[in-house]
Amino acid sequence: MRLKDKVAIVVGAGQTPGDTIGNGRATAILFAREGARVLLVDKNFESVQETQGLIEAEGGICSAFKADFTNQQDCESFVRTAKETYGRVDVLHNNVGIGGANDEILGLPEESWDRIMTVNLKGMFLSCRSVLPVMREQHSGAIINISSIAAVCSTGIVAYKTSKAGVNALTHQIALENAKYNIRANAIMPGLMNTPMAIEGISGARGIPKEDLIRTRDASVPLGAKMGTAWDVAYAALFLASDEAKFITGVILPVDGGQSARIG
Repeated sequence: MRLKDKVAIVVGAGQTPGDTIGNGRATAILFAREGARVLLVDKNFESVQETQGLIEAEGGICSAFKADFTNQQDCESFVRTAKETYGRVDVLHNNVGIGGANDEILGLPEESWDRIMTVNLKGMFLSCRSVLPVMREQHSGAIINISSIAAVCSTGIVAYKTSKAGVNALTHQIALENAKYNIRANAIMPGLMNTPMAIEGISGARGIPKEDLIRTRDASVPLGAKMGTAWDVAYAALFLASDEAKFITGVILPVDGGQSARIG
């Protein structure tokens, strides 16, 4: 087991409804399968309890916690709960984010900018900041933040793109500041994924049939002309969380079927 005896916090371990599985839920399940004791954190408690049920049905060890990671007190609370329940915190996996409309700068409402920045970037900052004292005391830990290839690719979603570029920069800075404490920090940039947030979310927002959206997105992926799944993100997170990646920090890893390789 690649995470045997480790304690992981997965923030965003629930998911929006849909035909497939979301990145956070898949990662939480995989971490538990690989031996981690997992604190499942989500604002939607019913959804995170569903994740808990799936893990416990497989014999995994986990507990559910309701929290809003854009709130400093909530972040401090779930870190404290993980330590009190399981004795330590080895892995923090941040998988919370929201999309936005295809707005250029002049068409983007200020409130939309603020909301996306709060959820996608401020939440990452507060969550990481809350766990770092514990990891520094342990002199060990791994942080994994979920970004997006929108951070580096051309897109019309200006607030989303900027927020994810901020996640990359934040992760890089955390890695630099905390290497001396043996704490690693890396980010994953998913490309086009077949997840409920992407498919059901976009098809509903744009009024596009799901089948047409899937076909269009599949055709945009260089590797096999097919989107990735949440399990692709989860296995990348598993590697970065494990001791196999003990000499890897400050990395921004695309998991995108080669989409970002088109840059340049």
